[in-house]
Amino acid sequence: MYRLHCFGQSGNAFKVAFMLRALDVPFDTVYVDFFKGISTDPAWRDEHNEMGEVPILEDGPLRLTQSGAILTHLAKKHGRFGGATESEQFEVLRWLLFDNHKFTSYFATYRFMKAFGKVEPDPVVMKFLLGRIEGAFNIVDKHLSSREFIVGDSPTIADFSLSGYQFFPQDESGIDIAGRWPHIGAWVERLKAIPGWASPYDAMPGEQMAPRW
Repeated sequence: MYRLHCFGQSGNAFKVAFMLRALDVPFDTVYVDFFKGISTDPAWRDEHNEMGEVPILEDGPLRLTQSGAILTHLAKKHGRFGGATESEQFEVLRWLLFDNHKFTSYFATYRFMKAFGKVEPDPVVMKFLLGRIEGAFNIVDKHLSSREFIVGDSPTIADFSLSGYQFFPQDESGIDIAGRWPHIGAWVERLKAIPGWASPYDAMPGEQMAPRW
């Protein structure tokens, strides 16, 4: 059985939880107490992940980290959600890279600073991040204006990856995503209809916390 190391606030971990639930395969979750600093502990890093991050997926003796690598592994192993053709598979990879570098990266940082940061975020930094979010989200919103899913005619790991942070409460980021980017909003609602979908706080362990700022 798969073992997913995760915590409820992690959108990157939710990408994998969403995938596992969509595959309808059994998996256990292992709670990582991120907010108490466990992932910064050298012993934890030596044992689990030198990068100090979740998700971590245990597949028997195989231990994988980084959501894009995990999603790719699961798609290949189960023959689902990886793209129907070789051309689609490369397109999926293209969007995974874009997501990790820009779409998720800027939004996740902005949300973390607003909702969970220990000190009030610097307005200048937040303004910069918001500008980068707008640029990346504009690209995805335009892409989704003429299609239902990121690649091809059905969901792929590109959808699971880009949507990972889109299911959290709006007050954690303070950004009305559906209002500002209606095609992204409609896409998120379509993804909720995938069998197995559940909200991040229902799919992963850990208590929901009120935003700090």
